[in-house]
Amino acid sequence: MTAVLDHLAGIGADALLCLGDMVGYGADPIPCVEKLAEQGARFVAGNHEHGTTGRLDLRWFNPYARAAALWTASRLDDAHRAFLADLPLVFVIEDATFVHASPKDPDQWEYLITAEDGFEVFSAFSTRLCFVGHSHRPALWSLGSSGREFEPGPGEIRLEPGRRYLVNVGSVGQPRDRDPRACYALWDPEAGRVVFHRVPYDVALAREKILKAGLPRFLGDRLIHGS
Repeated sequence: MTAVLDHLAGIGADALLCLGDMVGYGADPIPCVEKLAEQGARFVAGNHEHGTTGRLDLRWFNPYARAAALWTASRLDDAHRAFLADLPLVFVIEDATFVHASPKDPDQWEYLITAEDGFEVFSAFSTRLCFVGHSHRPALWSLGSSGREFEPGPGEIRLEPGRRYLVNVGSVGQPRDRDPRACYALWDPEAGRVVFHRVPYDVALAREKILKAGLPRFLGDRLIHGS
């Protein structure tokens, strides 16, 4: 996360929008939340915020994620727990909707991965754009008079008049597209574009912290391969 914040500062981003799962896999949940809050970030809740605060049954999680959620929950104090539990599932800024999983039934935590997954939810948001995360895989869906477009892992999106967009911004902490670099998207409404950035960071150190914390080895090992 620190590497991404440094990268954002270097390119002059003026706002930070976080699409959930600030906690749940890594070894520094409280510093992560506090650092983002210090930066004035605006948040939506992810399934891991709900899991670690008791709002989502942990039987929903796979064994590795469940172990991480229990570990994280044991380290949250009342103030951090209340902050995470009160985060909204959705917010809207200008002509964009922000949600962790899907704009359709956000608390059902559905994954948008395939072309059809994305096109099926366009009716669930009224804004021109919708930004999601959850799958940890960057992707673009768009609809317009010229038809449908789906592109896994785009580099840059030029927002065309008359088209609507669904954008998966990827993952800062746990990429799953076989690229271990952190991934985030920069939305520039004035320029009419969304640009994806991949940022190298100290993967070995992040893995070491996970192992030293007693979290499942799998959560550290997968960082190396971005899967």
